[in-house]
Amino acid sequence: MLIEAEQHFDLNFPGTRPQALAFVRDPARALSRVRFLQHLKADGGGEGGGGEVRAVLAVQMPLLGTVTLPLHSRLIPTPDGARLDSLPLEGERAWIELSGAGTAAQDGTLHYDFRFVAHLDAPSAEGWGGAAFEKMIRAAAARTLTRLAQELPAGIAAALPEPRDR
Repeated sequence: MLIEAEQHFDLNFPGTRPQALAFVRDPARALSRVRFLQHLKADGGGEGGGGEVRAVLAVQMPLLGTVTLPLHSRLIPTPDGARLDSLPLEGERAWIELSGAGTAAQDGTLHYDFRFVAHLDAPSAEGWGGAAFEKMIRAAAARTLTRLAQELPAGIAAALPEPRDR
């Protein structure tokens, strides 16, 4: 079962463009305050950019309880920021693809585009009861993933540096 959600948003960065680029290219820092990500590990990143990002998305889902979805992405620096490309996870029954891009404009605006694709291994639906249960799971998972995507801007905003007094 595949469930998808997207989130596009802008944030004002309280610093210089080089500092904004460094922030966008450092997922350990930018994603550090995102509530639903656990065990966040990012190698590379920082000033030079690049590397891999691993984390576990943990969420309460109706009918399923606590669901943990591992993710693995590659961070690729771009001239205006960085791109996340989802990497495959072998041997997992459920996982999430996280891909997207972050850019830093000359005026300090950070622009983010994220795409989530949850891969859930649900039992095969047999009969009308199984089909109805699968439909309920799909709807609950879609609502949950959309809600999480909507929480992403606040989590990244919380990781922004404090504005300096002028």
